[in-house]
Amino acid sequence: MGTIFAGLLGLAFGSFLNVCLSRWPLGESIVLPRSHCRQCGRTLAWWENLPLVSWLALGGRCRTCRSWIGWRYPLVELAVGALWALSAWPFLSTSLDPNAAAMDFYAGLAEAAGRMIFYWLLIALAVLDAEHLWLPDRLTLPGAALGLVFTLLRAGLLGKPPSPSPAHFHIGLTAELMASVWRELCTLAFQRLLGILAAAGLILLIRWLYWLVRRREGIGLGDAKLMALLAAWLGLPGALLAFGQGTVLGALISLVLLAATPSAHRQSEGWAETRLPLGTFLCIGGVISSLWGQPIIATYLRWAGF
Repeated sequence: MGTIFAGLLGLAFGSFLNVCLSRWPLGESIVLPRSHCRQCGRTLAWWENLPLVSWLALGGRCRTCRSWIGWRYPLVELAVGALWALSAWPFLSTSLDPNAAAMDFYAGLAEAAGRMIFYWLLIALAVLDAEHLWLPDRLTLPGAALGLVFTLLRAGLLGKPPSPSPAHFHIGLTAELMASVWRELCTLAFQRLLGILAAAGLILLIRWLYWLVRRREGIGLGDAKLMALLAAWLGLPGALLAFGQGTVLGALISLVLLAATPSAHRQSEGWAETRLPLGTFLCIGGVISSLWGQPIIATYLRWAGF
């Protein structure tokens, strides 16, 4: 029941995300006016705002002008709902065990909440880059900061020792344990910051090399900030895995477009300069890395003989 509730909550936040994705690029408020048809301007009734259900009931078209609403709306809602349900499942399966330690509960709660925020950000950035080739700083920079905060919060909750009983209380021992936890958190923060700089530096290096060869921009700065966000949440290995998966996916999409485009059209200079949304592919790689990154990396290390 808890997982179903998390999925339904994800559908609601996915519906809100659709409002943001439609209004942010136009500089409009996400609060006012109320939800309305983008073509005829009619304010939607309450039952036309039900996540996923309304789109299916209306057949994907406005009830008044019959204009096409678009596949993005149900896909975003479904993606957020599914990923939020997947985030809640491990927490509800283990952390609510009556025999589990209190810190395990809070650590699991922080992990689930962090994953929900992370997935919401990735879906938002993936759609914005796919539709507008735009990775706004308002999402990437605060997202990277939140990733670092949640990483340290979870590590602190897992690493915090249980309080000693009154019969064995010793202030010196407690201070020593807390100092040890503090040193571990500082070390983790330093390592994660180095990973963030390395991940962003990888994109900047590729961008610089491309400019040396072609004398024009090949990768935007937003992709470097997105890599920093991925490294903040996933660590450097997870971010590099997302980068590898994203570049492979982007290459496959490019080959499909190349094969599907008529040869006469491919000769035009404009087609050759068509830009692909690397950020979208990186976000997809980030979701895969978050869900299955550890098994993928472990399998690769075994295959490579490490």
